[in-house]
Amino acid sequence: MHNKQIAAALLELADLLEISGENAFKVNAYRRASRTVENCRFPIAKQLDRLEELPGIGKGTAGVIEELVAAGSIGMLEELKSTLPPGLPELLKLPGLGPRSVHTLYKELDIKNMDELKEAAEKQKIRSLPGFGPKKEQKILEAIAQVQNRPERRLLHEALFVASHLAEQLKDEEEVLQMELAGSLRRRKETIKDIDFVIATVSPVELGRKIVRLPVVTEIIGQGETKVSVRVNVEGIEMGADFRLVTPAQFASALHHFTGSKEHNVRIRQRAKKYGLKVSEYGIFNSETDETMTFADEREFFAALDLPWIAPELREDRGEMERAEQDNLPGLIRPEEIRGDLHMHTLYSDGADSIKNMALAAKARGYEYIAITDHSVSLKVAGGLSVEELMEQWAEIERINAELEGIVILKGVEMDILPDGRLDYPDEILARMDFVIASIHSRFNQDEEAMTKRIIQAMENPYVNMIAHPTGRLLLRRDPYSVDVDRIFQAAKETGTILELNSNPHRLDLNDELIKKAKEEYGLTFAINTDAHSTAELGNIAYGVATARRGWLEPKDVLNTLPLHELLQRLKQKTGKSKAENGK
Repeated sequence: MHNKQIAAALLELADLLEISGENAFKVNAYRRASRTVENCRFPIAKQLDRLEELPGIGKGTAGVIEELVAAGSIGMLEELKSTLPPGLPELLKLPGLGPRSVHTLYKELDIKNMDELKEAAEKQKIRSLPGFGPKKEQKILEAIAQVQNRPERRLLHEALFVASHLAEQLKDEEEVLQMELAGSLRRRKETIKDIDFVIATVSPVELGRKIVRLPVVTEIIGQGETKVSVRVNVEGIEMGADFRLVTPAQFASALHHFTGSKEHNVRIRQRAKKYGLKVSEYGIFNSETDETMTFADEREFFAALDLPWIAPELREDRGEMERAEQDNLPGLIRPEEIRGDLHMHTLYSDGADSIKNMALAAKARGYEYIAITDHSVSLKVAGGLSVEELMEQWAEIERINAELEGIVILKGVEMDILPDGRLDYPDEILARMDFVIASIHSRFNQDEEAMTKRIIQAMENPYVNMIAHPTGRLLLRRDPYSVDVDRIFQAAKETGTILELNSNPHRLDLNDELIKKAKEEYGLTFAINTDAHSTAELGNIAYGVATARRGWLEPKDVLNTLPLHELLQRLKQKTGKSKAENGK
């Protein structure tokens, strides 16, 4: 069990205790313990005997942590969950509502869920409560509307998780002869509304019956011989799923058709028309011979139109047809071409694993190098490092580099760009690092001019190698901040600064359209990184690579496809000086 998991459980316990009306001393004790565990530099679960050495952890809280590690749960927390109304903790998701406010709403108005809260606010019953007022009442209504009106879309990783579960449930059914993902999920769009499968079968009716009987199906929307539409719930993720049932001969054409996009399919039909052909999901019809051609696979389908196979990620009518006609499609980057990860966090700041464990996990993925880039001093909420703590980390990196074979750990940092454009560490510290990331974690509401100047000022520093998650967006949660991307791209070109494609599926920043623009109009270089906060999150690289492919990136466009010696040479180009290099 990671420190972050333990800290989260302690924080949840504190929240529910406060909602239930427990005394502030007890609540604050668990909050302090949560902060201590999150900031602890060693794995708590493996060194429980050291618990009471930590500030803010006494005998009582130590006992609760030991119970959590041993049993996987906290009895007191489970009891609170069973006694409090289940909709009450959900109110904490609303901005501006903390546990104390939720307790007041529960105690004074018997509000137990979001609907009751909305009704009370609409009837102006909340404004008279202590600590509230008309403005807060109105903000509560706005927050509820925002939560309830979120688009019915899911993030890429959530949709892939649901799709893999469905595929696993169906793959061994005898009626399933071939099965592939289609739609926007096959094209790896960043958010997904519905999951699409194309299945080849000679028994569509029987297969349809089996689909609607799957345990995860919560609603049958439609059931026919060619299409089954359902709603599913896989571990709390609800989505629609469409299953297109076709004959084996129709499979390749149907896969292309239902992969889309609509715009790409229009271009395909227009091209077919020039040849006197007609494309449908069933094949390509030749009116002269009165025959419908079918194909063994998509490559044969494209070849029938004198085109090379076009990767699903490119099928958005953004120039792929013109490039295909010239037989000049990009050689898109593949996951196995990534040689290292240059953005990750450890127990030194807000990560869940040690430096050594991150290195070992990266080595197991076949990487040659990683950069440890914990947060800088100003980001207190994430345990940002002072210069003294940075020196301590560097010493540990040197020890681990001497110990491990087959992977090199670079000394780095994710350094805050402060609101006035200054950087969080002085140049004399930055000059000693192997890899310097600059990023924004505060004052997202600055106007476009201020935000643009802020980022450009950081890029002009000779020691800043990369700008992380350059637009600051969080998918379905936070819009990008206002920034002039053309000026940012131009400054990156002039200064030789790398731009990140952050693989965290909540970010995918830069997005595919901006990546394509930055590549084609400015010739920029990118780094695809995970921003991992645990060893498991290193696997998020797949989402970044998928987005890179949608942005037409090739290996030559991506910094961390380079072998280590070429990477270090490339990093020197910005400063013209040698950076600290490992001797391995």
